[in-house]
Amino acid sequence: MRLNRNAQGPHDRAPHHSLRPKAALLIALVTAMVAGCGGGGGGGFNWPASPGNPPPVAATPPAPVALTCDDSIQAGFKPDASTSVLLVKAFKKGEPLMLGGTATPTTEVAANDVCLVKLLVGPGNPGPVGAPSTSAGIGIEVWLPAKTAWNSRVHAVGGGGWAGGSAGSISTIDSLQAAGIAGTEGAVSSSTDTGHGSTFLDGSFGMNPDGTINKTLWTDFASRGIHEQAVKTKALATAYYGIAPKYSYWEGGSTGGRQGLNLAQNNPDDFDGIIANAPAINWSRFLTAEMWPQIVYQRDLGGVPLTTAQLDLASNAAISACDVVGGQHLGYILDPSACNYDPTSDPKVLCSASGGTNSTPACLTTVQATAVNKIWYGMTADGSVASPLADNGWTGASSPVLLGSGTHRWYGLTRGTSLYLAAQAGLVNGLASPVAPFQVADDQIALELQDPGFADAGFVNATGNGQSLWKSLTYAQVNNAFDRGIALQSSFGNIDTNNPDLTAFKAKGGKMLAWHGLNDELIFPQGTINCKPSINHALVQRTMSCEATCPCRATWTCRHDRAVRRVERPVGCGAQE
Repeated sequence: MRLNRNAQGPHDRAPHHSLRPKAALLIALVTAMVAGCGGGGGGGFNWPASPGNPPPVAATPPAPVALTCDDSIQAGFKPDASTSVLLVKAFKKGEPLMLGGTATPTTEVAANDVCLVKLLVGPGNPGPVGAPSTSAGIGIEVWLPAKTAWNSRVHAVGGGGWAGGSAGSISTIDSLQAAGIAGTEGAVSSSTDTGHGSTFLDGSFGMNPDGTINKTLWTDFASRGIHEQAVKTKALATAYYGIAPKYSYWEGGSTGGRQGLNLAQNNPDDFDGIIANAPAINWSRFLTAEMWPQIVYQRDLGGVPLTTAQLDLASNAAISACDVVGGQHLGYILDPSACNYDPTSDPKVLCSASGGTNSTPACLTTVQATAVNKIWYGMTADGSVASPLADNGWTGASSPVLLGSGTHRWYGLTRGTSLYLAAQAGLVNGLASPVAPFQVADDQIALELQDPGFADAGFVNATGNGQSLWKSLTYAQVNNAFDRGIALQSSFGNIDTNNPDLTAFKAKGGKMLAWHGLNDELIFPQGTINCKPSINHALVQRTMSCEATCPCRATWTCRHDRAVRRVERPVGCGAQE
């Protein structure tokens, strides 16, 4: 193992476990050689050669030093003044993939010989030691296949949630996914912490110690971190193998999907191909709306959440009402946009006291059934909800106009989806979890309102930690937070990533594949569906064909995650044009 003792990693802490993969990419390294000028005289002027005195011979530039997986990378890889090499370590095939400690039977091992390189790209963000807002820079973890195994490609991976992690740590491996890509695919792979070492569920880094917005780290998180990842990964590959990569690809989901779209929008030359699934675009909008189920619990149900049994009862009732195709019950909803199920008029789920026939503890009162309709419909400015027969929450998803200017601010979870993220119970809270809000969403509220108290206790700041004050928010105050998130886009590094203009990416020959599970329990798929007509509209406005350029022109795959108990397998929903 080779360590740069003078370049300390910003995030030397225990590893975190990410739900979604991290990622990175590369750009070409340009090496400039300066030849010396010979000849007599001063001032650098070349005097004519005199008889018998042959003209000087230009000096031959030294050959570039070949890099190997050792100190030569630390000494020879200097793409710019802001980049330093933190660590270089070679792993042999079968060697445990770890930087310390004792391997166990479950420790992953290297599939083939690979080289791990950790980079730090400044300037970071100065501040008090230990503060989440303090950063030494952007950590990038690069995995290099053996020189004889390289397939001349880069395959970078994206992050999840608030990203973060241990890419800049010299004691912990950040992405076993990237290590696996290098070892099995033969492609150079990489990941980044996007400039901070918090976990993927912790947004504390986005607030300075005085409670103001940390614009530097928001920008690193939103866009600069992944661009530096692309540039430095390709530069290192070029220096290590002696030739630039032929093709570079990005792959990510959730935040990684948003990162892919951000790269196509703002740095179209970084990648030749991009996979962006379940993209977390319209970040401030959908994250504020993710708090909606919890606000409904507080305002409409007196702070008493629905139980998981009640949530399952409502979801399964919706499936039973909307899963019939050809006279047969499928056990899943093929097209949630066509489902208008209303639990307030279903006696099988309503309690006896509410005029129903359900006498189990899981029954719903009329008020509780209305709360479920609100969760399905999505956030509104005043806490209202439309009748499902008139609007089931999907109106506007196929429009080129972004939802949010009227009373209906954003979408809700689709009918038939687990409302509490049953597949990740105990790890990550679902949006309507009876335990607590989705951990990323309450942090976003606190950042929009610039008050850490509105987050839960995991949010740390010098002015005070999270106090769950979100519970006191009225519908009007949540609506204000939604508007503030939009107004603060420039301070948030333009995190929403919803520019529909991808003409530059198209012009350079870029290809993109995007899809979104219709039963996504965290990111509302309607927002992704909305991006297709938006992009089409932008391209048509430029009199360009959209047939091969729309990133959202894809097969919308219905990815049921076994979250609702009656849903047992993934299904393809077919093309939605």
